[in-house]
Amino acid sequence: MSLASWFRWNEPPNRISQRNPTEMVVETLMMELSWQMKQAEKQQRERENEYRKIKTGVDYGWLVSYPKQSYDISPGERLQLEDMCTKIHPSYCGPVILRFRQVVAEYEPEVQEVSRLFRSVLQEAAEKIKEEEEAKKLARQWNTKNRTSLSLTTFKSRSRISPFISDIKTISEDVERGTQPNRRVWSMPEFRNTK
Repeated sequence: MSLASWFRWNEPPNRISQRNPTEMVVETLMMELSWQMKQAEKQQRERENEYRKIKTGVDYGWLVSYPKQSYDISPGERLQLEDMCTKIHPSYCGPVILRFRQVVAEYEPEVQEVSRLFRSVLQEAAEKIKEEEEAKKLARQWNTKNRTSLSLTTFKSRSRISPFISDIKTISEDVERGTQPNRRVWSMPEFRNTK
Protein backbone atom coordinates (compact mmCIF):
# COMPACT_ATOMS: atom_id res chain seq x y z
CA MET A 1 0.00 0.00 0.00
CA SER A 2 1.32 3.37 -0.94
CA LEU A 3 1.44 6.33 1.35
CA ALA A 4 -0.87 8.26 -0.98
CA SER A 5 -3.72 5.81 -0.32
CA TRP A 6 -3.54 6.66 3.38
CA PHE A 7 -4.11 10.31 2.62
CA ARG A 8 -7.15 9.91 0.39
CA TRP A 9 -9.22 11.78 2.89
CA ASN A 10 -7.36 14.94 1.74
CA GLU A 11 -8.76 14.54 -1.76
CA PRO A 12 -11.83 16.61 -2.56
CA PRO A 13 -15.01 14.51 -2.62
CA ASN A 14 -16.77 13.94 -5.90
CA ARG A 15 -18.99 16.91 -6.42
CA ILE A 16 -22.67 16.45 -7.07
CA SER A 17 -22.60 19.40 -9.45
CA GLN A 18 -20.70 17.29 -11.99
CA ARG A 19 -23.93 15.45 -12.67
CA ASN A 20 -26.47 16.53 -15.23
CA PRO A 21 -28.96 19.03 -13.70
CA THR A 22 -31.89 17.21 -15.32
CA GLU A 23 -30.87 13.94 -13.65
CA MET A 24 -30.64 15.72 -10.31
CA VAL A 25 -34.13 17.19 -10.76
CA VAL A 26 -35.58 13.78 -11.66
CA GLU A 27 -33.86 12.10 -8.71
CA THR A 28 -34.93 14.83 -6.26
CA LEU A 29 -38.55 14.84 -7.40
CA MET A 30 -38.80 11.04 -7.39
CA MET A 31 -37.30 10.92 -3.88
CA GLU A 32 -39.94 13.41 -2.78
CA LEU A 33 -42.64 11.20 -4.33
CA SER A 34 -41.41 8.08 -2.53
CA TRP A 35 -41.14 9.96 0.78
CA GLN A 36 -44.69 11.31 0.42
CA MET A 37 -45.93 7.82 -0.42
CA LYS A 38 -44.32 6.45 2.76
CA GLN A 39 -45.86 9.27 4.77
CA ALA A 40 -49.30 8.61 3.23
CA GLU A 41 -48.95 4.92 4.02
CA LYS A 42 -48.02 5.72 7.62
CA GLN A 43 -51.01 8.05 7.99
CA GLN A 44 -53.28 5.45 6.43
CA ARG A 45 -52.13 2.89 9.02
CA GLU A 46 -52.69 5.38 11.82
CA ARG A 47 -56.21 6.10 10.56
CA GLU A 48 -56.94 2.36 10.40
CA ASN A 49 -55.67 1.92 13.97
CA GLU A 50 -57.83 4.80 15.17
CA TYR A 51 -60.84 3.29 13.43
CA ARG A 52 -60.18 -0.11 15.06
CA LYS A 53 -59.72 1.54 18.44
CA ILE A 54 -63.04 3.37 18.11
CA LYS A 55 -64.81 0.26 16.79
CA THR A 56 -63.54 -2.21 19.39
CA GLY A 57 -62.72 0.14 22.26
CA VAL A 58 -59.38 -1.61 22.76
CA ASP A 59 -55.96 -0.69 21.37
CA TYR A 60 -54.30 -3.70 19.78
CA GLY A 61 -51.79 -1.57 17.89
CA TRP A 62 -48.88 -3.09 19.73
CA LEU A 63 -49.88 -6.53 18.41
CA VAL A 64 -50.14 -5.50 14.79
CA SER A 65 -47.14 -6.22 12.59
CA TYR A 66 -47.02 -4.36 9.33
CA PRO A 67 -45.69 -5.98 6.17
CA LYS A 68 -42.19 -4.91 5.22
CA GLN A 69 -43.26 -4.48 1.62
CA SER A 70 -44.96 -1.17 1.13
CA TYR A 71 -47.04 0.13 -1.76
CA ASP A 72 -45.05 1.04 -4.87
CA ILE A 73 -46.03 2.36 -8.26
CA SER A 74 -45.71 0.24 -11.37
CA PRO A 75 -42.49 0.46 -13.43
CA GLY A 76 -44.42 1.91 -16.39
CA GLU A 77 -45.93 4.65 -14.27
CA ARG A 78 -42.53 5.35 -12.71
CA LEU A 79 -41.01 5.82 -16.18
CA GLN A 80 -43.83 8.17 -17.18
CA LEU A 81 -43.35 10.24 -14.04
CA GLU A 82 -39.58 10.35 -14.55
CA ASP A 83 -40.17 11.51 -18.13
CA MET A 84 -42.45 14.26 -16.84
CA CYS A 85 -39.78 15.25 -14.29
CA THR A 86 -37.25 15.79 -17.11
CA LYS A 87 -39.45 18.60 -18.41
CA ILE A 88 -39.10 20.53 -15.13
CA HIS A 89 -36.39 23.19 -15.19
CA PRO A 90 -34.00 23.03 -12.21
CA SER A 91 -35.16 26.44 -10.99
CA TYR A 92 -38.70 25.05 -10.66
CA CYS A 93 -37.69 21.98 -8.65
CA GLY A 94 -38.17 23.65 -5.26
CA PRO A 95 -41.54 25.26 -6.10
CA VAL A 96 -42.79 21.93 -7.50
CA ILE A 97 -41.86 20.15 -4.26
CA LEU A 98 -43.54 22.85 -2.18
CA ARG A 99 -46.68 22.69 -4.31
CA PHE A 100 -46.73 18.88 -4.09
CA ARG A 101 -46.42 19.01 -0.29
CA GLN A 102 -49.18 21.59 -0.13
CA VAL A 103 -51.52 19.44 -2.26
CA VAL A 104 -50.75 16.31 -0.20
CA ALA A 105 -51.38 18.18 3.06
CA GLU A 106 -54.61 19.61 1.67
CA TYR A 107 -56.10 16.35 0.37
CA GLU A 108 -54.54 13.80 2.78
CA PRO A 109 -54.64 11.14 0.04
CA GLU A 110 -54.50 7.38 0.26
CA VAL A 111 -51.19 5.85 -0.82
CA GLN A 112 -52.55 4.92 -4.25
CA GLU A 113 -53.61 8.53 -4.92
CA VAL A 114 -50.23 10.15 -4.18
CA SER A 115 -48.75 9.38 -7.61
CA ARG A 116 -51.82 10.90 -9.32
CA LEU A 117 -51.45 14.07 -7.28
CA PHE A 118 -47.75 14.15 -8.15
CA ARG A 119 -48.61 13.80 -11.83
CA SER A 120 -51.09 16.66 -11.65
CA VAL A 121 -48.53 18.93 -9.93
CA LEU A 122 -45.95 18.08 -12.61
CA GLN A 123 -48.46 18.84 -15.39
CA GLU A 124 -49.36 22.13 -13.75
CA ALA A 125 -45.67 23.08 -13.49
CA ALA A 126 -44.96 22.05 -17.09
CA GLU A 127 -47.88 24.19 -18.32
CA LYS A 128 -46.64 27.14 -16.27
CA ILE A 129 -43.11 26.74 -17.67
CA LYS A 130 -44.52 26.56 -21.20
CA GLU A 131 -46.59 29.72 -20.65
CA GLU A 132 -43.56 31.59 -19.33
CA GLU A 133 -41.43 30.47 -22.28
CA GLU A 134 -44.12 31.68 -24.69
CA ALA A 135 -44.32 34.99 -22.85
CA LYS A 136 -40.53 35.38 -23.06
CA LYS A 137 -40.65 34.51 -26.75
CA LEU A 138 -43.33 37.13 -27.36
CA ALA A 139 -41.36 39.67 -25.34
CA ARG A 140 -38.27 38.98 -27.44
CA GLN A 141 -40.29 39.36 -30.63
CA TRP A 142 -41.80 42.57 -29.32
CA ASN A 143 -38.39 43.93 -28.38
CA THR A 144 -36.93 43.15 -31.81
CA LYS A 145 -39.94 44.77 -33.51
CA ASN A 146 -39.58 47.83 -31.30
CA ARG A 147 -35.88 48.09 -32.10
CA THR A 148 -36.56 48.17 -35.82
CA SER A 149 -39.37 50.69 -35.48
CA LEU A 150 -37.25 52.87 -33.19
CA SER A 151 -34.44 52.83 -35.70
CA LEU A 152 -36.88 54.12 -38.31
CA THR A 153 -38.08 56.92 -36.07
CA THR A 154 -34.57 58.02 -35.24
CA PHE A 155 -33.77 58.29 -38.92
CA LYS A 156 -33.54 62.00 -39.71
CA SER A 157 -34.56 63.15 -43.11
CA ARG A 158 -34.09 66.59 -44.56
CA SER A 159 -37.76 67.14 -45.25
CA ARG A 160 -39.91 67.91 -42.24
CA ILE A 161 -43.62 68.20 -41.82
CA SER A 162 -44.59 71.52 -40.27
CA PRO A 163 -48.35 71.71 -39.78
CA PHE A 164 -48.29 74.47 -37.14
CA ILE A 165 -45.85 76.99 -38.60
CA SER A 166 -47.18 80.52 -38.29
CA ASP A 167 -46.59 81.54 -41.93
CA ILE A 168 -48.79 78.77 -43.32
CA LYS A 169 -51.49 80.23 -45.48
CA THR A 170 -55.05 79.16 -44.96
CA ILE A 171 -58.16 79.47 -47.07
CA SER A 172 -59.73 81.87 -44.58
CA GLU A 173 -56.83 84.32 -45.02
CA ASP A 174 -57.29 84.25 -48.81
CA VAL A 175 -61.04 84.77 -48.44
CA GLU A 176 -60.50 87.71 -46.09
CA ARG A 177 -58.06 89.33 -48.52
CA GLY A 178 -60.30 88.58 -51.49
CA THR A 179 -57.50 86.76 -53.35
CA GLN A 180 -57.64 83.55 -55.35
CA PRO A 181 -56.29 80.56 -53.33
CA ASN A 182 -53.21 78.77 -54.62
CA ARG A 183 -53.59 75.38 -56.27
CA ARG A 184 -52.18 73.76 -53.18
CA VAL A 185 -54.44 71.26 -51.39
CA TRP A 186 -55.20 72.87 -48.06
CA SER A 187 -55.87 69.73 -46.08
CA MET A 188 -52.28 68.56 -46.47
CA PRO A 189 -49.50 69.82 -44.19
CA GLU A 190 -46.76 71.90 -45.70
CA PHE A 191 -43.45 70.19 -46.41
CA ARG A 192 -40.29 72.25 -46.15
CA ASN A 193 -36.66 71.45 -46.72
CA THR A 194 -34.50 72.29 -43.74
CA LYS A 195 -30.91 73.10 -44.31
